[in-house]
Amino acid sequence: MRALLIDRTAPARFRLGEVQDPDPAPHQALVRVTATSFNYGEIKHGLEDAPDGTVLGWDAAGVVARPAADGSGPAAGTPVTTLALGGAWAELRAVDTDLIGTVPEGADLGAASTVPVAGATALRALHRAGPVLGRRVLVTGATGGTGRYAVQLARRGGAHVTASTGDPARHGDSLRALGAHEVVEGPEALTSPVDAVIDLVGGPQLVAAHQRLAEGGTLVAVGHAPDLRESFPAGAFFGDGGRHDRTIATFYLPACHGLARDLTWLSAELAAGALDPQITWRGPWTRAAEPAEALLDRRLHGKAVLEIA
Repeated sequence: MRALLIDRTAPARFRLGEVQDPDPAPHQALVRVTATSFNYGEIKHGLEDAPDGTVLGWDAAGVVARPAADGSGPAAGTPVTTLALGGAWAELRAVDTDLIGTVPEGADLGAASTVPVAGATALRALHRAGPVLGRRVLVTGATGGTGRYAVQLARRGGAHVTASTGDPARHGDSLRALGAHEVVEGPEALTSPVDAVIDLVGGPQLVAAHQRLAEGGTLVAVGHAPDLRESFPAGAFFGDGGRHDRTIATFYLPACHGLARDLTWLSAELAAGALDPQITWRGPWTRAAEPAEALLDRRLHGKAVLEIA
């Protein structure tokens, strides 16, 4: 099969090449990939750390070519979206059936390919934050793929949503269109405490957002830039006054149970038009270097979708 392979001699550090077809385990389905969506983490760290010849990629949507031998998961011919820690940048992918969500017949599989990491991370972060109906929620790093899903889902959940971005003048209108009630340049700009934070940045922004948590509030730490450290001031974790009962929570998406259900629900909402995948680059995988470079340069906001011919 064809795949995008790590090759540090290539200009983009990957190239189209040939590799062996995957051999699924009994609990895995073989999926013929139609589209994959890029994530900053896999581009940044995968291209730096993975050995030559590796097939990267977390998100892929397509059609089940061979169902799992143990009888679990969807049948052959079912359109699906899939999550794993590699193998998405290829024509065929073997995936654990508990990491496969079904997609409505006739839905856009390119859009569905944006669901696994960005959509499911946003959904699980909001679950971890607790009920948001009538509460104030801050989403930092709101212009990224996960941030845009988080803004939409928090608004759907009944929250007053504040979106944080480094350039409110540029991104404010689009974030408000997704459901943000207000757009600010960093947590420091908040004028009142918030009940929950979905932090997709880490570093000083995480610290600043934690300081603005209301009593009983939860900060869910999702994004972590490797060159940014969290240094909390003395007394940051005191429980006096309005700082009583505040929580910092983390989670690891591939370890979460019930992801097949989440991926299926998100795909249905997307197909119904209730969610916007915010695709800002879409094209054939022969042009994969373009969105990869734009992501690394922080010039691409939203999601990039590669169509597998």
